[in-house]
Amino acid sequence: MFKKRGEIQKYRGFFAQRRELIATSTLIGTIVGAGMLGIPYAVAKAGLLYGLLLIIVMGGVFLFLNLMLGEIVLRTKEQHQLTGYAEKYLGPRGKRLMTLVMFLSLYGALTAYLLGEGFALHAIFKFGSPILYTGLFFFLTLGIVWRGIKSTGKAELYLIFLLLIVVAVIGFVSLNKIESHNLTWANPGSLFLPYGVIMFALLAFPAIPEMQEELGTKKKYFKKSIIIGSIIPVLLYLLFTFIVVGSIGQEKFSLLEPNQRIATIALSIYTYPLLGLFANLLAVLAMFTSFLSLSTALIEMYELDYHLSRLAGFVLTFALPLIIVLTNVTSFIAILGITGGIAGGLEGICLIQMYRGAKKRGNREPEYSLPSQRFLWIVLTLLFALGMIYELGIIFHFI
Repeated sequence: MFKKRGEIQKYRGFFAQRRELIATSTLIGTIVGAGMLGIPYAVAKAGLLYGLLLIIVMGGVFLFLNLMLGEIVLRTKEQHQLTGYAEKYLGPRGKRLMTLVMFLSLYGALTAYLLGEGFALHAIFKFGSPILYTGLFFFLTLGIVWRGIKSTGKAELYLIFLLLIVVAVIGFVSLNKIESHNLTWANPGSLFLPYGVIMFALLAFPAIPEMQEELGTKKKYFKKSIIIGSIIPVLLYLLFTFIVVGSIGQEKFSLLEPNQRIATIALSIYTYPLLGLFANLLAVLAMFTSFLSLSTALIEMYELDYHLSRLAGFVLTFALPLIIVLTNVTSFIAILGITGGIAGGLEGICLIQMYRGAKKRGNREPEYSLPSQRFLWIVLTLLFALGMIYELGIIFHFI
């Protein structure tokens, strides 16, 4: 289920012949994490049906972006993380901008995982304080990553299977708790609230280069793996959000403290405690593997693209998220929205420009090639820019 960093994973039997399944699981496992736990509250505030529609639309956008990044990777002989591809196709300034974007994206995600793990574990054990469990989780993952061990697609596959079972069970036992007045169309005053949270929940660009490693020589399956790996989380989010919002609703969510508005915690409070226990346990596992993947990706960025020592990359990766959590300057939902709206928007804009460069200057024939969509690129760039303006307005209180 886990492998040493830099070690070529060897699979036996079924998994040896189905590397595309492992690659798909890597993408799904990176996408599904803390973001899924924040979507229901944001959607409940904005209106359930509108929120579900927004998940579908943004899911389509990120499917397209993931395919674009996959083509960038395939058009490049050398192996990089996002900063390296930005330097190759956008130059030194592009690399610096992508570094800033990855800082915002990965550090925001790692901070959200630390916060989410603390509150989810506290909801399970019900003694001590959330910050105690955040500390325990931090030192556990610190030791694992220091040893160079990260989760593989096989580990993600098992967790995804468990996650689907738990969501199905939640849906089955919660059917009688879904109330019609929670199934609202839209709340005009909060229409933009879910945008950043949904963006965060779909971000998984650093996993795309890792998928190529998982596939090895079977790169012809890259496109298929990206498509399936991008669609399954959207379907999961739709089902999970409908169940949670339909059974809890905006009013009950609003009664909770900011860091209790995590979906699994709300389920444990307002529905069946045993169901909440299993949901929180699975949330802990899902965030755990995502934390390993993203912290490893950030360390690799420092090592591969900036040629820092492993110790320096390690300290830079782990210190900042811990400081943010300990200073208590933000809440779980807020960090999701800010990271998704600002970092996700910048990342999307950079990716579009990198893709245009890779089309012209790539040094390898790709296994697939998307048609040029200049109009769509312009629309997406405007969408991301507006999303960033909205999130900045929230931060500086002019919206």
